[in-house]
Amino acid sequence: MVEHGEIASSIFWGPPGTGKTTLARMLADRTDHVFTALSAVLSGVKEVRQAMAEATARRDFDGTGTVLFVDEVHRFNKSQQDAFLPYIEDGTIVFIGATTENPAFELNNALLSRARVFVLKPLTAEDLVGLYDALAAGTDTDRTGTSLRLALTDEQREQLARVADGDARRFLNFLEAAEQLADDTGTLTDDVFQTLASGSLQRFDKGGDAFYDQISALHKSVRGSDPDAALYWMQRMLVGGCDPAYIARRLIRMASEDIGNADPRALTLALDAWRSLERLGAPEGELMLAQATIFLACAAKSNAVYTAFKQSRKDAAQDGSLEVPDSLRNAPTRLADTLGHGHGYRYAHDEPDAFAAGVNYFPETKPPRKYYYPAPRGLELRIGEKLEQLEQRNAAASPPLTKR
Repeated sequence: MVEHGEIASSIFWGPPGTGKTTLARMLADRTDHVFTALSAVLSGVKEVRQAMAEATARRDFDGTGTVLFVDEVHRFNKSQQDAFLPYIEDGTIVFIGATTENPAFELNNALLSRARVFVLKPLTAEDLVGLYDALAAGTDTDRTGTSLRLALTDEQREQLARVADGDARRFLNFLEAAEQLADDTGTLTDDVFQTLASGSLQRFDKGGDAFYDQISALHKSVRGSDPDAALYWMQRMLVGGCDPAYIARRLIRMASEDIGNADPRALTLALDAWRSLERLGAPEGELMLAQATIFLACAAKSNAVYTAFKQSRKDAAQDGSLEVPDSLRNAPTRLADTLGHGHGYRYAHDEPDAFAAGVNYFPETKPPRKYYYPAPRGLELRIGEKLEQLEQRNAAASPPLTKR
């Protein structure tokens, strides 16, 4: 990223507390650039123009470059993001944007094409313990200006690292609070420490990447028939503050998309879990979500309904307004009867096995299509056998169906 004193415009994508701002400052210092920071939450057009004017004056005066760091850059709209492009192009600024959201969805393609995207991962508990050790030993005084006046036990520092959940800023805030609560020897009593370390152990942004990553993990665990992993991800979302009703709605979707007619009980159980949740509320109703999650994960899997739905929807959208065959039309009036509506219709219940072999139910101008291919699992195994028998009877009475 840094070659011969030069630095490329970049996007730092990662969760809070992974060092995006610190890394940008270090890059500016190493390449002798002036570091200027803006927050997309707090800054507007006025602040952006002022920063650009100062960077331009600095470049024209002595050629000094500017690293413009924009925190939460995804909060800027399209026109605000576009405003940086000319200054990036002519070298007035090196643009570094920080975001917790997926830049492919949140940033303009024009800005992305001019910047490299770097993914920053959460710090591990070992990383945070190492930060504590450096502070306690006084080897990090260049950054903090002082050494840490704390005497945490190994268990205490490891617990604080877990509670910080990969967020270095949060970890440092914990240490700062711990210093204020410690006695003259820098020691924390167990009661004081447990009060300090209480709280959620995970990141969970409702509506953000972490949210959708976790619901994706739940869905894929159910689809992959792993009840234990599915239950874990469900609990991760609930502990993180997800609305239980949202999980209930997603379970209903999974019951149809990934199980379907292989085991129709899955949809019934998912709906019952949602109704139970509405009646009992949380946390009592969450047990029903767990029951439904486990059942869905263990049920026979089939996406035949989902696949048939998508293909038939595509055809319906592309075919336009094809006429309903006269034999299938309703004839509630004498005029409709005069026009031939319903003429020639074969009432299935009057046929052998309640099946009218050879009848075409598609529009007359559209060749029959096969959308639904039952999976050879669960109840769909028997459904497939029945449909195969009916297809054989159709083939004996009329031309075969056109395969998709």
